[in-house]
Amino acid sequence: MTLILASQSASRKAMLQDAGVPFEARGSDVDEGAIKRELIGVPGCQIAGVLAEAKAVGVSLAAPGRLVLGGDSLVEVCGRQFDKPVSRDNAVEHLEFFSGKEMHLHSAAVLMRDGAVVWKTCETAKLQVRTLSPGFIQSYIDREWPAVAGCVGVFRIEALGVQLFEQIDGSHFTVLGMPLLALLGALRAQGELPS
Repeated sequence: MTLILASQSASRKAMLQDAGVPFEARGSDVDEGAIKRELIGVPGCQIAGVLAEAKAVGVSLAAPGRLVLGGDSLVEVCGRQFDKPVSRDNAVEHLEFFSGKEMHLHSAAVLMRDGAVVWKTCETAKLQVRTLSPGFIQSYIDREWPAVAGCVGVFRIEALGVQLFEQIDGSHFTVLGMPLLALLGALRAQGELPS
């Protein structure tokens, strides 16, 4: 049986596809804002895990016996959590705030079957944002908007977004939005991939 990805995320789809994991993608309708409002003060990795579960559970219940993957990423800078930018101006505000600071990017993944969690994890990458000049921020947004509108942290690390950082500690896959190596191990343990 093919894994179901409870997401339409282009980066998560690409990671699974490139890793040779057969899957089908199904969108999930979750009010992330409402969930986050209930979790104020909760650590970022935990919030990402709750959101990953929320995205997977509805899809899982609608697909009996199937293994469903939910994922979520959350950015924290100076203890403040950031969502995807809601506008071009909001993206500029985010980048101005990130400038010269350390960003923590939490990426969670959960596997569910019949609405029950069978595996979950969260990994955190630390990204040191370099000092960004106003001119760089404007030229960056001119080139990357609207592609980064759906990106927490306002960047695509596989594109111009790499220029935002002077150092990255953590897995490249975590930065892309999914703890892929741990997930592949879990899929092998579930018999979904050959060992």
